[in-house]
Amino acid sequence: MKTEKASFPLNAWYAAAYDVEVARKLLPRTICKQKLVMFRKLDGSVAALEDACWHRLLPLSMGSLDGDEVTCGYHGLVYNAQGRCTHMPSQETLNPSACVRSFPVLEKHRFIWVWPGDPAKADPALVPDMHWNDDPAWAGDGKLITVQCDYRLVVDNLMDLTHETFVHGSSIGQRAVAEAPFVATHGDRSATVTRWMEDIDAPPFWAGQIEHARGYKGKVDRWQIIRFEAPCTVNIDVGVAEAGSGAPPKNGQPGDRSKGVNGYVLNTVTPETDGSCHYFWAFARNYCLGEQALTHKLREGVASIFREDEHVLEAQQVAMNEHPDHQFYNLNIDAGSMWARKLIDKMIAREKPAKPVIAIRQAA
Repeated sequence: MKTEKASFPLNAWYAAAYDVEVARKLLPRTICKQKLVMFRKLDGSVAALEDACWHRLLPLSMGSLDGDEVTCGYHGLVYNAQGRCTHMPSQETLNPSACVRSFPVLEKHRFIWVWPGDPAKADPALVPDMHWNDDPAWAGDGKLITVQCDYRLVVDNLMDLTHETFVHGSSIGQRAVAEAPFVATHGDRSATVTRWMEDIDAPPFWAGQIEHARGYKGKVDRWQIIRFEAPCTVNIDVGVAEAGSGAPPKNGQPGDRSKGVNGYVLNTVTPETDGSCHYFWAFARNYCLGEQALTHKLREGVASIFREDEHVLEAQQVAMNEHPDHQFYNLNIDAGSMWARKLIDKMIAREKPAKPVIAIRQAA
């Protein structure tokens, strides 16, 4: 019998929702092929339960929320926020096995994070750092896209930004991105791709930003510093500064970006199924912080850019489904995504059960 190869680790924090999505109502969502229902308790904290009643498996999300308890919409069984059944219709004695799984939940950086694996390993320190999303020194907003593709294709897309030249030519793409040299490095849980483009024409998006914020028109130094954290978070430090103003780091010292505009493209991608994923993204900036209209304009502008990615990724997934035996070949530009894939595979491998060791007794 052929064993299906896992495509994602379970012992990790995955973004399940934006904070504003989870309220005093039942929100269903599939995370790592597991159906969950989330809701805010009376104290404001979030609970996440298996979305299937113990009795007849009707999704609990089709029921109702009363206080901190969920009532099944089929026969009225009631579950508390820990998943324990507290009421059964027409009987006083509760079956002790009547419960549904509850999942560890954390709220941080404007996301609701869920741990679908072993709850004993749910270390809060392992939540990815995306602090720019709620740091007062930065302003921004984002959205959720559900993309019909393997989540690793989104990671590949983010780790190699040469595609900007060809997919996003009207906004952020330019030939300089595809032609600029880059440096790829990696650690135990992360991989980084750094690219600097000096003394170039700014693409339309960044030309507009630096003119709006600094009143500057002219050549720029542009940077893209992509950092992946396993299994599925990619934060990208991006921006432009006046050419020659000292933005690129020199001799191991950080550069001076004060004559530029800096943003962070924040991305965390959660597997839904083997062929679909929840793509949470945000764009945060450190300039013109009080301009809410700019925040809205940037969010909608970045959303249109990501729609271009969505079309490409979904078409790629369809082609992969049609050619399941196709072997992919890697180019130099794939270095970052290759390291990301290796780190994901390493996490998956750690969750495989150890093979039993059979001791062989030697004859005396």
